[in-house]
Amino acid sequence: MEETVDLRNGVELAASVSDKHLDLLRPSARNYSIFRGQAMDVADHEKGNYTLIRGPEDFQTGLYDKPLPCYGCGIGWFSFLFGFLCPPLWYYATILYFGNYYRKDPRERAGLGASAIAALICSVALLIVGAILMLRSP
Repeated sequence: MEETVDLRNGVELAASVSDKHLDLLRPSARNYSIFRGQAMDVADHEKGNYTLIRGPEDFQTGLYDKPLPCYGCGIGWFSFLFGFLCPPLWYYATILYFGNYYRKDPRERAGLGASAIAALICSVALLIVGAILMLRSP
């Protein structure tokens, strides 16, 4: 960025180097401004006017705009919470976690991971209790 000072107003202006050397840019980059979501018409480049690529009416829903399943908290957290009542839900979420289910929606990863850790702790606890019971009985 190069900065210049307008002597009449004392206002500091900034102009990018690419504005001076527009012919050095790729053709697709010549029409886009530094502001996301705005493009410049080639005729308006000298004026410095920007035009929007899309209007607010053209809103498209993204991946994260749709709610998660299981009442909005996701399968992982749902399995984690209800796994305290029914521990096989932790093992179900662990299978989903190692099956890379979270690649469909990355928001699921934390809950599925928490359920996998809960399943691990539950398995270790069952092994310890089972070992103690086997050693106690004559």
